[in-house]
Amino acid sequence: MARPVWSGVITFGLVTVPVQLFAAVQDHAVHFHQLQRGTGDRVRNRRVNERTGKRVDYDDIVKGYDAGDGRHVVVEQDELDGIAPGRSQVIEVRGFVELDEVEPAFFSGTYYLAPRSDEYGRVYRLLRTALAETGKAGVATFVMHGREYLVVLRAGDDVLELHTLHWADEIRDPRRDLPRLPGRERPGSKELDSARQLIDAMTTRWRPEDFEDTYEKKVRQLVEAKRDGEETARAEEPPEATNVVDLEDALRRSVERAGSRREPARTSGAPSRSGSGSGPRSGSPDGARLLSDLSKRDLYERAADEDVQGRSRMNRQQLIRALSDRHRTRTAS
Repeated sequence: MARPVWSGVITFGLVTVPVQLFAAVQDHAVHFHQLQRGTGDRVRNRRVNERTGKRVDYDDIVKGYDAGDGRHVVVEQDELDGIAPGRSQVIEVRGFVELDEVEPAFFSGTYYLAPRSDEYGRVYRLLRTALAETGKAGVATFVMHGREYLVVLRAGDDVLELHTLHWADEIRDPRRDLPRLPGRERPGSKELDSARQLIDAMTTRWRPEDFEDTYEKKVRQLVEAKRDGEETARAEEPPEATNVVDLEDALRRSVERAGSRREPARTSGAPSRSGSGSGPRSGSPDGARLLSDLSKRDLYERAADEDVQGRSRMNRQQLIRALSDRHRTRTAS
């Protein structure tokens, strides 16, 4: 069972929802201890006084801001807690925006929100459903572990999600900060057409479970091989950069290779991935109920079958509405 990392309330307007915050991800990385080469002895990090070299207890450590010339401004933790006592318990929604307005560079971390107890489930469900049906995200701020965060709240399938964001002044300007970027002249039309064809040929559905962290897998294999006294093979070197002269040929061959790997198109009589034709569809009397029983992944696949535009940005409720509207339009025509 996950443990909460923060507890407080969400406020929007005059409505308050007591909630708990949970990490949405868990680390799967291989972790190593630090050892002294040749001895195998553990290496430990200790807090020591820089001047005396003596160990310092954790309770005797305070924060110090470097004021220059070797001087520090000492700040106690209770002083930091005292400047925002109420805000450390409140996720204050300032407004609502379209989620796709938030540039990906701003996103930092993801958390789940749950009602603090069953009695708050109704208000929690109201906020989640309203966000799902409007397609909006709440922009909010709150304080956690001594830091203030800018966040967005959005509706997941059955849960409220909280995404921490970077502040605007933390986002670097690539034109100013990167050493080089190409100019804005438009590529040649033939090369651009080939690049578009390659993107079309490689377009697929978003299935995160189809991907794995191959580096961590190889790290584990390395550890196991060394433990068993086996030899390990080095990875292949990265491919060389594409020569500008060969660019068009490389694009053409890439399109051909990607096209040969695509799954054959489904014939008109083939069954849908979302289920056989025996069950009620969205247009039958039980259609709405059936759609509401499907997972978001199944709804997305059905939306792909129906060529619903903008489906990649839709949440579960929006997919249900779009599929229902598509069937009503088709029936009316």
